[in-house]
Amino acid sequence: MEFDTIAAISTSPGEAGIGIVRISGDRALDIISRIFRPYKKKDVKNVKTHTLHYGHIVDPDTGEVYDEVLVSIMKKPNTYTREDIVEINCHGGIVVTSKILELVLKQGARLAEPGEFTKRAFLNGRIDLSQAEAVIDIITAKTMLANKYAQKQLSGYLGQKMRKLKDRMMELLAHLLALIDFPEDDVDELERWQMLESAKEILKEIEKLIASAESGRIIREGLKTAIIGKPNVGKSSLLNALLKENRAIVTDIPGTTRDIIEEYLNVKGIPIRLIDTAGIRDTDELVEKIGVERSKEVLGEADLVLFVIDASRELSKEDYEIFDILTGKNIIFVLNKIDLPKKIDEEELRNLTKDGIIVEVSTVKKIGLEKLEETIYNLVFKGNVTIGNEEIITNARHKEALINAKKYMESVVEAIEKGYSEDLITIDLNSALNEIGKITGETATEDVIDQIFERFCVGK
Repeated sequence: MEFDTIAAISTSPGEAGIGIVRISGDRALDIISRIFRPYKKKDVKNVKTHTLHYGHIVDPDTGEVYDEVLVSIMKKPNTYTREDIVEINCHGGIVVTSKILELVLKQGARLAEPGEFTKRAFLNGRIDLSQAEAVIDIITAKTMLANKYAQKQLSGYLGQKMRKLKDRMMELLAHLLALIDFPEDDVDELERWQMLESAKEILKEIEKLIASAESGRIIREGLKTAIIGKPNVGKSSLLNALLKENRAIVTDIPGTTRDIIEEYLNVKGIPIRLIDTAGIRDTDELVEKIGVERSKEVLGEADLVLFVIDASRELSKEDYEIFDILTGKNIIFVLNKIDLPKKIDEEELRNLTKDGIIVEVSTVKKIGLEKLEETIYNLVFKGNVTIGNEEIITNARHKEALINAKKYMESVVEAIEKGYSEDLITIDLNSALNEIGKITGETATEDVIDQIFERFCVGK
C-alpha cells in the first residue's frame, strides 16, 4: 500500500529539555537530506540504518540555522511504521519544534493525523489492532499494573491468544465443511460428540475471557468510588487521609463540601477514582442542594460506595435515608471517628448492613486506612482474578466482540446437541469467527479502525 510522507511533533507541547519531530514515508530521507547539515559532511540518505547523527537544521532557502540537533535515521522495513522514519531530536519548546515541523512540511511532508504513525504500523502489518490499542493504553496508564497489562497486550499476547482460539474454531469449521462436501458419509455418535466437546471448550474459553473483563476495565479505567454520607461524618477527611494530602477543605461546619472533588489513588496497582461528595441531607440552601443532587448522580454511576458513618454519634434519620438509596450497590461501610467514645449501636448497624463489609477507621489518628485499602482491593477481584493472570481483557471493544462470539457459540453448541444440519451450524460458527477477527482487526470495519486511532494524539 502506498502512503504519502507524514510528519508531526511527537513530544508534548510546552517547555521541555527535548522535543522530537517525526517523519515517516518514502520521502523522509530526501526531506532530511535537504534541511539537515551534519557536523561531519555525509550523505544522510546513505548512512547505516538505526544510527544517530549530530548537526544543525538549516532552512535551505535562507541558510538560517533553526537548531542544534541529533537526527535518528531508521530505514524500512525494520521501523515502527515499516516505512523510512526520521526523528529530529531538538531542544524542547513550542517555537523550536513548530519551526522545524513547518520547515519539514514546506519540503513536501503532510501533517500527520491523530495516531497515524501507529495506524500505518497496523495497516502495514507490523502490529494487529489489539496491539495498536495497547499503545494508547500505555500512554494513559494510571498505575504500573495498568501499564503491565498494556505492555503484555502490546507484545502481541492477546493477538496470539485470539489466533489460537480462531484456529480451534477453524478446525471445527473444516470438519463441518467436510461433512457438507461429502454428505454420503454419515456422522456417527462419536464424531458428533467430539464436535460438541470442541464447541463447548471454545465456548468455555470465551466465557473465561469475558469473566475477566470487569477486573480488566477497573485496572485500565479505575474504580469509580463515591464517598457518601451525611454532613460532617468525615468524608473529606477520609479523602485527604487516603491521598495523604489536604485535597479537600475540612471544617466542623456541616455542608462544607458543596461540589464534587475527584482524585486518583493507587491501591496495589489498581487506580481508584475517589469522588468526595456533598453530605446528603434535606436542605433549603440552594448551592448545597445542588451539591446533594450531584452526590446522588455520582452514587448512581459509582462502581463502589464508601458509606461513611460517624461512630461517635447514634444512627440518625439521615443515615437511614442514605441506607435506602444504596440498594444494589457494592458498599463498604466506613465507621469513622473510632478514636472518640463510641455511641453508635453496633448491633443495630450490623442488622442494617445485612452482614455487609464494615471497616473501622480514624482519619485523625490514621487508624484502619491500610485495612480499608486492602478491603477495596479484595472486593475488586472477589477471588476471581489473580494479579499476574495473563488471561485478562481490559478493553470494552474486545469484551463486546467476545460477548457476541459467546452468543454465536452457544447457538453452535445447541445446534450440535439437537442434531441440526451442518449448514446451519457453520453460519453461527462463521459469525463467531468474525467477532474474534474484530479484536485483532482482521474483520474490523474501516469506521471502527478510524474511531480507534482518533483517540490517539498527533505524533504517535
